[in-house]
Amino acid sequence: MPDPNYQPTLSQLRAFVAIAEYRHFGTAAARLRVSQPTLSQALAALENGLGLQLIERSTRRVLVTATGRRLLPQAVSTLEAADRFLASANGDGLGAALRMGIIPTVAPYVLPTLLPALRRRVPTLVPQIVEGRTDHLVDALRTGLLDVALAALPIETTGLIEIPLYTEEFVLVTPSEHELAGRDDIKPADLDSLPLLLLDEGHCLREQALDMCRAADVQAGPVGDTRAASLTTVVQCVAGGLGVTLIPQMAVAVETGRAGLATARFADPAPGRTIGLAFRASTARGDDYRYLAELIRAQQPL
Repeated sequence: MPDPNYQPTLSQLRAFVAIAEYRHFGTAAARLRVSQPTLSQALAALENGLGLQLIERSTRRVLVTATGRRLLPQAVSTLEAADRFLASANGDGLGAALRMGIIPTVAPYVLPTLLPALRRRVPTLVPQIVEGRTDHLVDALRTGLLDVALAALPIETTGLIEIPLYTEEFVLVTPSEHELAGRDDIKPADLDSLPLLLLDEGHCLREQALDMCRAADVQAGPVGDTRAASLTTVVQCVAGGLGVTLIPQMAVAVETGRAGLATARFADPAPGRTIGLAFRASTARGDDYRYLAELIRAQQPL
């Protein structure tokens, strides 16, 4: 039975949210810098006070119950409001904590400039970076496990605010001896029947490339069973003569420096994508995240 006089503490809510996020008591305790018994006691006090089971735990796994999933966004909102209150009181703006999701085709090319900029501009901030596919990041945003996500727009999910940051063109990467190597006037139709290597299913860059091909009525040539989860792997396959690929402009300097590779650029209007910042419309920290968006935009050379 719930205690009618019970009031959850912020520590108890943080314990619940951390366990729901990491699905592991040891990891959640480490993240909160508390002992595992302290974490377990905080969750137990919350569940006993509410008269509800929020977490299912066994020796093998940790699951969030249906009730826990229903209450999780509200727990996150409560913690966000408390953090915002403290940040306002201290004049810290973004405060001390930020859980940022970033898609894999953006993270390696944005973080080297973004993280130093954040340290300079918001020295109290300790960002937690979570790399993942767009669908996973959106789920984490909606359930409150992430504060913001840096991804390709549009996401088109209800309840989220999207702020466009920059647009980048797609660049074709080929073996250095390829007939398209070095050109700056190619068209999507030039890809017809070429062995186009793409990221594995679920990556938004793969879908964007396929959408471009479909719009141009282009049929990709055979690529065998090649599958890759990173642009680095895909480009290495190109260098090995397995095909060609499309990468975003920001990745060119990092990914195409090895021998045996060349690039080709599309004639205007070149296909590309827009990268932006997304966060929950219900958050009390919207102004902070808009400031973060301006910081990210200022670091991009495009």
